[in-house]
Amino acid sequence: MRIRHRIVPLAAVLTLAGGIAASEAAPALAAHPAPGAAQAAAAGGTYLYFNKNQSNPSNSALYLMKSVPHARDKVLAKYRAGSGNGGRNGKNECASAQGWLPNGSYRVVGHTKHHNGGPRGVNGYAIQLQDKVCKNGRTKRTELFVHSEMKPNGTQGARQPGRDNPYRWDGPNDYYSLGCIKLTPTHIKNLFAKAGRYGWPTKLKVVS
Repeated sequence: MRIRHRIVPLAAVLTLAGGIAASEAAPALAAHPAPGAAQAAAAGGTYLYFNKNQSNPSNSALYLMKSVPHARDKVLAKYRAGSGNGGRNGKNECASAQGWLPNGSYRVVGHTKHHNGGPRGVNGYAIQLQDKVCKNGRTKRTELFVHSEMKPNGTQGARQPGRDNPYRWDGPNDYYSLGCIKLTPTHIKNLFAKAGRYGWPTKLKVVS
């Protein structure tokens, strides 16, 4: 996919407000991340934590976490999220443009509110992740994002009865993806607001 808008570097300062209230008590998996997850961020920093749901990949969970030295990391926000196309290869991490994200740690490359990937790409609010070689040691997963379905300016396209509009969140089926992590428009905007308030995460940890 061609990237037509510059990804904002992590050092950029955002002034954002509002959003869904964060959970104060960390759920079990997020409060006790896999070994090394807490080290995904510098002491006191933030990181993303994606827990893949084996029974329903479209109902997985993405957390914005705060690293807390010598204590449980804190959940700043939790969102329903999906990854994978829901088909036969939907849980095959080595199936490019089909399967969900491989487990492991990722570097967050950058973020933008105005990504323009066209009708078959990523548009609007997007967090770009580093490429990742899957468990077979050969297949590299590329063009990986945390994103939603919207127009490049962050608004929703018109409803198209009987069709799925790639520029509009039409319902739960839009949690399916070509391997990226997908959130509703409301949730990704809230994630951007929370990241602007608490500090942008530099890492993502994926577990299942």
